[in-house]
Amino acid sequence: MEKEFRSIECRAVENSRTVEGYALVFNSLSKDLGGFYERISPDSLGDVVMRSDIMALLNHNDSRGILARSRFGKGSLSLEIDEVGLKYRFEAPKTALGDELLEYLRRNDITSSSFAFTVSEDIWEKQTDGMYIRTITKFKKLYDMSLVDNPAYSQTSACARFAEIKEEERLAN
Repeated sequence: MEKEFRSIECRAVENSRTVEGYALVFNSLSKDLGGFYERISPDSLGDVVMRSDIMALLNHNDSRGILARSRFGKGSLSLEIDEVGLKYRFEAPKTALGDELLEYLRRNDITSSSFAFTVSEDIWEKQTDGMYIRTITKFKKLYDMSLVDNPAYSQTSACARFAEIKEEERLAN
């Protein structure tokens, strides 16, 4: 099966290294993906996080290094399934790539998250206007969640945790 990619908006808050958001959202339509829209069923994830080695990347490019990683549910990339979708959280590493990512987020040059995946089950429905809606009902594997500049799912945004900044400021005073 060929890997597929989907995106969601993301932003960072000044002075934070924590990046979090939703790598995918349930029951929301994507943008036009070339003749079809896509929706993700709330039951689609099952135990896929526990069966996948998922990396947080910049623009789906692992040759530049990784930002965080969840190996079968454990690691520096925290992933949680809730009623909204698949929530992610990680601390940007104190590396050139981590610093570059935070600068892009602060400047709003990169404002999106994306995910790479394969599908086990989906349903295609033709609409009256000729467009199709693909509903993903079961993921086979997740490969990465990446920070990118072109979201497919614009309904959700992500940001750095402002509460941590306030706590750091309080402790510094």
